[in-house]
Amino acid sequence: MLQLRAYLSIHLSMLQPGQSLQQRPYYVIEEEIGSGGFGVTFKAKHQDLDLPVVIKTPNSRLCRDANYSKYVEGFRKEGRRLAEITKLQHPNIVRITDFFEEDGLPCLVMDFVNGKNLYHLVREKGILSEAIAIDYIKQIADALSLCHENGIIHRDAHPGNMILRENSNTVVLIDFGLAGNVNSQSINQAANLAFAPWEQMLETEKSATIDVYTLAASLFYLVTGDTPIASLARKLNNRALIEPKELNSRISDKLNQAIVKGLELEPINRPQTMKEWVDLFSNNNVEICNETSVQKSLTNQEIELESDVGIDYIKLSKLLKARKWEEADEETAQIMLGVAKREKEGYLEVEHIDNFPCADLRTIDQLWVKYSNGKFGFSVQKRIYQGLGGTREYNSEIWEKFGDKVGWRIEDWLYYEDIIFDIKAPEGHLPYILLWEDHGDLEGLGGSEVISSLASRLVDCNI
Repeated sequence: MLQLRAYLSIHLSMLQPGQSLQQRPYYVIEEEIGSGGFGVTFKAKHQDLDLPVVIKTPNSRLCRDANYSKYVEGFRKEGRRLAEITKLQHPNIVRITDFFEEDGLPCLVMDFVNGKNLYHLVREKGILSEAIAIDYIKQIADALSLCHENGIIHRDAHPGNMILRENSNTVVLIDFGLAGNVNSQSINQAANLAFAPWEQMLETEKSATIDVYTLAASLFYLVTGDTPIASLARKLNNRALIEPKELNSRISDKLNQAIVKGLELEPINRPQTMKEWVDLFSNNNVEICNETSVQKSLTNQEIELESDVGIDYIKLSKLLKARKWEEADEETAQIMLGVAKREKEGYLEVEHIDNFPCADLRTIDQLWVKYSNGKFGFSVQKRIYQGLGGTREYNSEIWEKFGDKVGWRIEDWLYYEDIIFDIKAPEGHLPYILLWEDHGDLEGLGGSEVISSLASRLVDCNI
């Protein structure tokens, strides 16, 4: 064993800047650019072609591992499979150009991709828009699908291994986690663990759900600038996942739920294929984005204070413009009772909401959306409720999730006096109008019926 260590140390020390390799003299090592639990990566130059390349070899630290020979064999096998994938010429997978052994040390040669990795891009320039983040992740997901079809699990598809080519919108997946590499210098180790599912630590686990989790964590990072709570901490310490929407309220509920689903702690609960996961945020994504854009566009428009029953909306408009949210909430309630001619009763039933005049519902909603810069309004609540899967049919789990999302529920349902009448409140928190008969019982069916009926009426009125 001592002889083996000495032998490997000598030959690994050959990969030093300025030195050429014995088996491929035209490769000259320039600098080390990455090191992980298994591999070490060098930038080199092909002297004859005057082209930069990347050479990856097993890490010298593994020479002390009793399973070193098994890791090296895994490196050889996976390197050959990657070379096979290269023949398929996928634009989002780094091209493998050579594979050889330098005195028994396997060396994998690939293109040097000139550009910035997405981890550093977000660190330097801030989070990406939802559309751009989805575009980048879908490119990588397509690349990973091809790998999975050919029996390869990347195991390390985090933003530090996604390079945005210089002067293009193409993202390239690099640095495959050969033989189980789980560390990288492209991002710090603590952050890297946040991208890895707990079962990746198991040597025998080689499921596509590993890459699903890592890519979901990557998408989380691109739209929030933060990493999800590490899976090991969730597994061992029962720490709860903070959803991306809590860190960036501007992302759609559809995308939020897709990320959360991809980050399910147990592999069996995640989408089992990359396509299955991508479909969660690809389907109806344009519709959601368009709806959000319409809401935001209202902030720059003059609202026509239309009413089918002669209601004056000037007072509500002034209250909202002055950001007197509580008074505006109370005025909204009085207006809606007036529209439905239910002032005496003091509450609305589902039938009144189902027949509420579209012009009045539109005016109320547009005023709230305009003066909250798209944060409050019935249409915002509808988008959140439907994004969680809410329908006319009562579902206690979805209703509680909706309450959690809009801040009406913190472990238990809030009373009216606990509502936050401030722009800092969660998205969809307002208006909070108690217009149903059992208005104190948010926990039960009553509140859900009003919201679901209201959502349906908004659809009917094309709001």
